[in-house]
Amino acid sequence: MKHAINTICFAAVLTLLGSTAFAQSKTNAAQGQETHDLNPIVITGTGTYHRADNSPVAVKVISAKELKDAHVTSLEEALTRLTTNVTTHTNGMGTFVNFNGISDDYIVILENGKRVSGDDRWARLSLANVKRIEIYSGAASALYGSDAIAGVINIITDESREAISASSSTQLRSKGRLDQDISVDATTGRFSSHTTYTHHQADNWQVNHFQAFDEDGTEVLKLTGRPMSTGFHSNNISEKLDFRIDDQWSLYLRGSYYDNQTARPQSATYFTQKKNTTTPSGVARTRADASPFTYTPKTAYTYDLHHTSYLYGGGARWTPNAQIHLYLDVYSDNFVSKYDYWQTAEKEGYEETRKRTHYVNETLRGIFRLADWNKLSAGAEFVQESLNSQSDNIDFETTNTYNFFAQDELQIARGLEGVVGLRYTQNDNFGAALTPNAGLFFHAGGFRLRANYAGGYRTPTLSQLYATDQAKTASRYTLYNTELKPEKNHFVNINAEYSNTWMSVSVTGFMNKIRDMINYRTMTQAEVDADASLTAIRDEGWATIRQRDNIDKATLRGISASVKFLLPYGFTIGGGYTFTDSEAETRTLDKKTQQYLVTTSPVDKSVRHVGSVLASWDQTWKDYHLNITINGHIQGERYSSTYGYADAISQWDLMTRHTIALRNFTLEPGLGIENIFNQRDTSPWNSNFSTINPGRSLTLSLRMRY
Repeated sequence: MKHAINTICFAAVLTLLGSTAFAQSKTNAAQGQETHDLNPIVITGTGTYHRADNSPVAVKVISAKELKDAHVTSLEEALTRLTTNVTTHTNGMGTFVNFNGISDDYIVILENGKRVSGDDRWARLSLANVKRIEIYSGAASALYGSDAIAGVINIITDESREAISASSSTQLRSKGRLDQDISVDATTGRFSSHTTYTHHQADNWQVNHFQAFDEDGTEVLKLTGRPMSTGFHSNNISEKLDFRIDDQWSLYLRGSYYDNQTARPQSATYFTQKKNTTTPSGVARTRADASPFTYTPKTAYTYDLHHTSYLYGGGARWTPNAQIHLYLDVYSDNFVSKYDYWQTAEKEGYEETRKRTHYVNETLRGIFRLADWNKLSAGAEFVQESLNSQSDNIDFETTNTYNFFAQDELQIARGLEGVVGLRYTQNDNFGAALTPNAGLFFHAGGFRLRANYAGGYRTPTLSQLYATDQAKTASRYTLYNTELKPEKNHFVNINAEYSNTWMSVSVTGFMNKIRDMINYRTMTQAEVDADASLTAIRDEGWATIRQRDNIDKATLRGISASVKFLLPYGFTIGGGYTFTDSEAETRTLDKKTQQYLVTTSPVDKSVRHVGSVLASWDQTWKDYHLNITINGHIQGERYSSTYGYADAISQWDLMTRHTIALRNFTLEPGLGIENIFNQRDTSPWNSNFSTINPGRSLTLSLRMRY
C-alpha cells in the first residue's frame, strides 16, 4: 500500500507540473525539442538505417541524453530504470536479467551490430561513449541467429571525427560504489583512433544477518555473515583503429580486455545451528541474546572469482556505389573464469581455472538497393564456440554453425511496406533449420501500424549438452545429455504509434510461444535400475539423479505502452507500462508414485506489472545548462519457482546535471539522490530479492569533455 501511495502521489504531481507548464507557455515552445529527439535513427531489427518512424519494425531507443540525465553507469541500470521491458533478479548466486518475462539466455546483446558473448557480457559493456541503446522486443533469429527468442539489445557507440576529443566521467555513491569512464578519440587525415577505459568498484553490503535456506535447500532461518551484494572491482579497456583508404574502401581493427575480480570478505562466516534444549520455548529466534539455538561459525568463503575477457578482430567495408554496401567482420571473443584462493592452506595464493569459452564469428553481409521500392540485406555467417570447464567436468568441446540469411524490405504501395526474411542454419550437433520472419508496416501522417511474425531457434549450449554436476550438499548428481533438441518459438506482435513534433505514443501487444525448453528432469527408479552406469552412481550414495531434457514449454502474452511529451519551458514528461501474463508447463517427478506430473505456473523470474515515470526540465542561460530529472521504476511481485514471490517494489531517483560550456572545454557536475524513499528489501540472504539497492544514497558525479 505504501508503494502504491508513493506512486500515485508522484504521478499526480508530475501530471500537474506538465499541465501547468503547458498552460502557461507563450514562448520558447521548442526548448524541449532542442534536447530530445522523438525520431532517432535506428538500425536494429532490419540491419538497415531508418528513422524510427519509418522503421518496418518497432524499436525502443534510449538516447545518450537520457543515459546522462538518469546518471546510470551500467547497461543493466539503463534498461531497468529507463524501460519497462527489463527487470533484474538477485539471489545468492548473483544478478540475472529478465526481458519480457524470459531470462537473458534468450537475449542477443550487440555492440554496433556485433554479438557480445561470454558470462560477463552485461558487465563489460561501457556507457562511456554510447550514442543510443536500441531495443527490439521479439524473436529475431532470422537476422541475428540463435538465442534471439526474447529480443535484441544493440549498443551504438559515438565515435568522434574531431582532430582530438576526450571525455571523463566519474560517479560516487554509497557502499563504496565508484564508476569511472574515459573516452579519447583522435583523427588525422584518413586515420582515426577510438579508445575507452572503464572502471567499476563496490563494497560488500548486507541487509539481513540471517539466511532463509540451508546449503541443501532446507528452509531454515539462521545467522550468516555472507553479503547480499558481493564487492568487486573491474577494468575494461578497448581500442578501435579506422583507416579510410578512399571513398569506397575502409578498414578497421579492434580489441578489448576486461578484468573483474570479486572482493568477498575474507572474515565472513555462516553458522550451523543446533537447538539449545536449555532455552525456554517461545523465545524469539532472531534475538542473538536470547536464542533457542547454539550457533557454530564456519568460514563462508575461501576464494574470490576472477573473470577476464579479451576480444580481437577487424573488418572492411566496400561501397562501390550508392546501391551496394558490403561488410566483412571477423572477431574472436574469449572468456576465462578462475578461482583465486586465499584461505585454503594447500592453495593459498593459487589460481585455478574454472571455465574457458571461445567464440569466433566471421560474417560477410551486404545491403543491396535493387530498386527504389526494394532493399535486400543478405549474407553468410560462420560461428565457432568452444568450452573447457572444470566445474562442469568438460575437458574440451566445440561446435560449428554455418548460416545464410536474407531479408527483403519492399515498398508495396504508398504508405504500405513489407519485410520478409529467412535464415538457414547448419549446426554440427543439430543439423539444419529454417527460421522465417515477416511483417507489414502501414503509415499515414503521424500514425503507424506494424504487424510482425518471427520464428525463433536456440541451440542448446555446450554446457547444457556436456556438463556433469555433483552437488554433495543436496546429494544430487546431474548427467550430461547430448540428445537435447533446439528450443523453438513463434512470436507475434502488433504495434500502433502516433507521434508529432512534441509527443509520441506507442502501444504494442505480443504473444510468445516457446517449446522444447530445457530444464532438469529427475530420472525414475525404473530408468536407474535399467542402466548399470546409473545404478553404480546411485550405489555411491546419490539420492537424486537427473539430466537436462526438453520438458518445458511456455506461453507469454502481454501489452506494452509508452508515452512522451515535450512541453513548453523545457519540460518533458513520459512513462511506460508493461503487463506480461505468462504460463509455463513442466514435468516433475512424484518420487512416491514414480509418475511424471505436468505442473503449471508463471514463467520463472517473470513479473506481471512493470511501470516507469519520467519527468525532466532543461533550461539554458548563456553558457550554463541545467537538467533536473526524476525517474520512477515501479515493479510488481516477481515469481520464482524456487523461492516463491518477491515483494513489489518501487524506486524513485532525483538527479541534477549542470553543464558549463567554456571555449573548448565542458564541465558537467552532477548531484542527485538515488532511491529517494529508501526502498530496500531486507529479506534473509539467498531469498528472492525484489531489489538489491542498499537504500537512499547521495550521488555525486563530474563529467569533463574536451
